[in-house]
Amino acid sequence: MRFIEEVVVDEFLPTVRSMLAEDLRDRGFTQSEVADALGISQSAVSKYAAGDVARHEDIVDDERVRNLVERVGEGLASGDLTPVAALVEIEVLIRQLEEGDLLADLHEAAMPALAEADVEFSVHDPDSGLRERERVLTSVRRGLRTLTNASGFAGLIPNVGANVAECLADAATVDDVAAVPGRLVDVKGRAMVPGEPEFGVSEHVATVLLAAREAGAPVRGAVNLRYDPETVDTLAADHPTVEFDAERPTREAVADAVAAADPPADGETLVLYQTGAVGIEPIVYVLAPTASEAAAIVRKIL
Repeated sequence: MRFIEEVVVDEFLPTVRSMLAEDLRDRGFTQSEVADALGISQSAVSKYAAGDVARHEDIVDDERVRNLVERVGEGLASGDLTPVAALVEIEVLIRQLEEGDLLADLHEAAMPALAEADVEFSVHDPDSGLRERERVLTSVRRGLRTLTNASGFAGLIPNVGANVAECLADAATVDDVAAVPGRLVDVKGRAMVPGEPEFGVSEHVATVLLAAREAGAPVRGAVNLRYDPETVDTLAADHPTVEFDAERPTREAVADAVAAADPPADGETLVLYQTGAVGIEPIVYVLAPTASEAAAIVRKIL
């Protein structure tokens, strides 16, 4: 008797780890850095590099596996993917390949009696909540890198600070929105990021994003900026632009303004702004399908 998990452990994981180790070394990682990224020992990395670990050719030749290795390798190298996010991506592919696919075929080859039985292996849900949360965090990190690497972005940061945010598909509260804790600030002309993105840490930008969604705008990402009429005019040339009343409660004001202006269709962007009030700084909000797309829009106007 041989379980499909044994096929995963004995054949799939050694092959994929070997491929990932090779990919990361090609990207300039040291042996120690590869070991840390993959959570394995340096001696194991050495064995992979020396070709002492056998690879299963059917797994190596599978295009989905090769794409996964390239995507995960790039994400780990850039910092877009955490080890947890990489694990989730690999785990999802494993479950897909177990269900009447590559791993199921290898399992049948290891246990021929399975071929005579009508067996399905519905294990984990590929669209799990953990995977979605990691994808949202990855998008926020990409957006942050896009902006912090851009010359001139610090000059667009308002006095209250900027943030990059993205919400889950079924977001209902601030806890469903990922952003930077404490907000981005301008320190001597550079945008400083106080910490890694988290869920539930952006009351202000999250409120604007959720209000726009409640009014029918199918957006999930947001970046807030210092208000300037020229900035608004530049953004308005390519994106629907809506003003809301800063003196009203934010959630109500945004929802009413977006609903009255005819919310954008799926995949479109939206620029919201308010020109300030007593004790309230004027702000611009760029909303897009993802945080990384919102950041890309901001970078274009620098």
